[in-house]
Amino acid sequence: MNAHFSNTQAPIKLYRNPMSGHCHRVELMLSFLNLPYETIDLDMANGAHKAPDYLKINPLGQVPTIDDNGFVMADSNAIITYLTQKYSDGYVWWPKEPEQAAEVQRWLSVAAGEIAQGPCAVRLVKVFGMKLDYDRAKSITESLFAILEPLLESRQYLAGDHITLADVAGYSYISHAPEGGVSLQPYPAIRAWLERIEAHPGFVGMKRSPLPTA
Repeated sequence: MNAHFSNTQAPIKLYRNPMSGHCHRVELMLSFLNLPYETIDLDMANGAHKAPDYLKINPLGQVPTIDDNGFVMADSNAIITYLTQKYSDGYVWWPKEPEQAAEVQRWLSVAAGEIAQGPCAVRLVKVFGMKLDYDRAKSITESLFAILEPLLESRQYLAGDHITLADVAGYSYISHAPEGGVSLQPYPAIRAWLERIEAHPGFVGMKRSPLPTA
């Protein structure tokens, strides 16, 4: 368990696997918002996420889950949406304008779809040995990157010219795609976008696999 205190608010508990991009998505949002939090690492290899005590918190037996002083929420995209709506000022993370708000929602859906089926899945195969269709996952990743590269040549961030929830949802697995055998070298605009996120105040990285990367 690690605690991160940045103000006087009681820390939010984050149940996680430190090598999960879904969990890192939440930790990144907590840190960007300068919220105090403590991480509770689950030994998922030995079934800690299926233990009766944890299933009381998250009946699906998944990570991440947060406990914000009694308010319990699972699902990474739901959590980061909750955190920004409760704790951020203005409309930086979720724009007020309908067009930009729709863009953010679109990329949250991509994070749950193509990013999960592509960059997340190739990493699950290479790092965790999961029996998924690697060729399909790699093809989805490369098709996604072929869309992202020209988009990020024309704008600074996924939903426009300032950072939003879209970037938080997309960052973790895309930045770690090389661990899944997909190189980022052919994509300078994507790499520049990742660097802009990493330069944002409060950025925290995700634990990297010790395995060779692409």
